[in-house]
Amino acid sequence: MSDHTTPLDPSTIDRTTVARIVDHTLLKPETTPADVEALVAEAQRLGVYSICVSPSMLPVDAGDVLVATVCGFPSGKHHSEVKAAEAARSVADGAHEVDMVIDLGAAKAGDFSAVERDIAAVRAAAPAPTVLKVIIESAALTDEEIVGACRAAEAAGADFVKTSTGFHPAGGASAHAVELMAATVGGRLGVKASGGIRTAAAAREMIAAGATRLGLSGTAAVLDGLDGSDAGTAADGPAGSGY
Repeated sequence: MSDHTTPLDPSTIDRTTVARIVDHTLLKPETTPADVEALVAEAQRLGVYSICVSPSMLPVDAGDVLVATVCGFPSGKHHSEVKAAEAARSVADGAHEVDMVIDLGAAKAGDFSAVERDIAAVRAAAPAPTVLKVIIESAALTDEEIVGACRAAEAAGADFVKTSTGFHPAGGASAHAVELMAATVGGRLGVKASGGIRTAAAAREMIAAGATRLGLSGTAAVLDGLDGSDAGTAADGPAGSGY
């Protein structure tokens, strides 16, 4: 499977190329099995890379669309052993990719050794070829903390760093955070932008900043915008919306 560490050329992106880097996401707490079935059908119609659902919704038969899930979501304030067990169970239930949330408090305290140990525990429980993405909740971090969290993720063996859960009141993805994250990991890891990306203009902005994967819930609207005019630019949706 592609590791998606190489950014798209912003001047050549179109609906099909963007769809191929989208994790089509449904993480609302009220999600039902019927909702997941509809998500899979839409994912197949849109030609996206993967779906991303909560671990309790696994296993999911998504055909040729990959399956991602979350871990320690959305707060990250779980014991590392609990995150590791959750990740291992998700892989056993068929997840190809796991998006884990760091201990944000450890990052805010500057304890990046603790952040690295937390990520490493999940990496050990979900080894390659499972793709591990690390959610750093960039809107709640300073630039220095973003760099520290990204370095910890790389040292722990992660495959991606990811901006946001989409549930934090500080907000979602920003082009500045994506650019800083991309510069820090230097193409060695992928960069996933998620949280509040609801227009084609916002998606283009994230790709131009260095995002190599997008987490979207309103995928159809974003892709439709790539087919024509899209005046929207905002990339910060309401907190709690879940992407």
